[in-house]
Amino acid sequence: MDRDILRAGKIVGVHGIKGEFKVHSFIESLDLLQPGNEVLLQKNDGEHRAYTVRKIQLYKNILRMAIDGVDDRNAAEKLIGAGLFIPRSMLPETDPDTWYWCDLIGLEVFTTDDIYVGRLTSFIETGSNDVIVINDGDAETLVPAIASVVIDIDLESGRMRVKLPEGL
Repeated sequence: MDRDILRAGKIVGVHGIKGEFKVHSFIESLDLLQPGNEVLLQKNDGEHRAYTVRKIQLYKNILRMAIDGVDDRNAAEKLIGAGLFIPRSMLPETDPDTWYWCDLIGLEVFTTDDIYVGRLTSFIETGSNDVIVINDGDAETLVPAIASVVIDIDLESGRMRVKLPEGL
């Protein structure tokens, strides 16, 4: 998949007999998956296809979804494990100095002294502030995603500069 298509979830099961399935969502806003919106499903064999959302419902942290062209349980079962993607163009514009996590994954991270820390691989959501996960081989560094630590982000050069807290 290219950077114009973003992973929004994964089909993890089926619901009922009318072709509905369960989705583990990776996005915060269900507005992107409303009926009439287009999604792209990528099956385990790499095949992908566009579908139109017919129905969406949040139930206990799992989405129940129906799409045009999948009308029975057997068809829905064939989609278990498929990735659910949306066009990047559906995302709202960000404010200056605000980024989507997907844009930051893969950045090379350096300290303010130009010491290489590693590559940003993921984020951890916490109650107070998110945490950046940086990997360099077997070494993993966790840093808070706050303005006093993240000094600069340059998407064009693929770099992030951080001021590591004492002890890291």
